[in-house]
Amino acid sequence: MRAGIFATPRPVPGRLVPALGGLLVIVLALPVFVVAAWDLAGWALGAVLWAGLEAAEAVLARLRERTDNVAASAVLAFGLSFKAIAVLAVLVAAAATQPELAVAAAIVYVLAYTFQLGLLLLSYFGAGR
Repeated sequence: MRAGIFATPRPVPGRLVPALGGLLVIVLALPVFVVAAWDLAGWALGAVLWAGLEAAEAVLARLRERTDNVAASAVLAFGLSFKAIAVLAVLVAAAATQPELAVAAAIVYVLAYTFQLGLLLLSYFGAGR
């Protein structure tokens, strides 16, 4: 990989399209759960996890806009850590009582998050320099 890819400054991409992509994955997962007769509580938990962390990201993004570079970096680091710990805590608690529920929730969340991340990376690296 060339160093120029990462060395070229680009504008920060918008988060609306990637968030809508993640939402699309969650919506499309619902009929799959219904047709496969899987527990809808797992789908709901995954959807709530994704939506809750999107809301937390929106709040943290607003906080980052109001602070200087050092404080914005701290908010970003806190946000990344908080999101990872929150998802793991919920999924581990669910797995302790209902493993099938936790697996279904993890699948929904991971698919939505991965698709959203892919769209975000495409919008970033696809943007003009």
